[in-house]
Amino acid sequence: MKSEVILDTDYRLVEDEPFMNERQVEYFRRKLLNWKAGLLEDTKDTIEDMQEGTRNIPDVADRASEETDRALELRTRDRQRKLVSKIDQALRRIEEGEFGYCSDTGNPISLKRLDARPIATMSLEAQERHERKEKVHRDT
Repeated sequence: MKSEVILDTDYRLVEDEPFMNERQVEYFRRKLLNWKAGLLEDTKDTIEDMQEGTRNIPDVADRASEETDRALELRTRDRQRKLVSKIDQALRRIEEGEFGYCSDTGNPISLKRLDARPIATMSLEAQERHERKEKVHRDT
């Protein structure tokens, strides 16, 4: 059984702490859970709005505009669904003790990068190498 880590609400990441200590792990776990909760709440609101918003619009231009808005909203929700999946993967990495380490090199990912993008699986350098390789393969 894990011990409960007490984390002040004003806790800030500090570079000179041991990497991925209990406080940092708890910080990222909470950040990911809060992000996920916000995305799921947005999705719930969208579903409710779409169910309530179904109506017969006689004007063709107005109907087309509403359909375009709905399509855009559904694409946004699909991106958020994929993001929730990545958040779940990051939470799994936390549970497995792999969070914060580059999947390519095994080296720590910088705290600044993780704070900005807590779903990151590669260090900035490894990500850039990966993207350059992808571009080369795409261009050939």
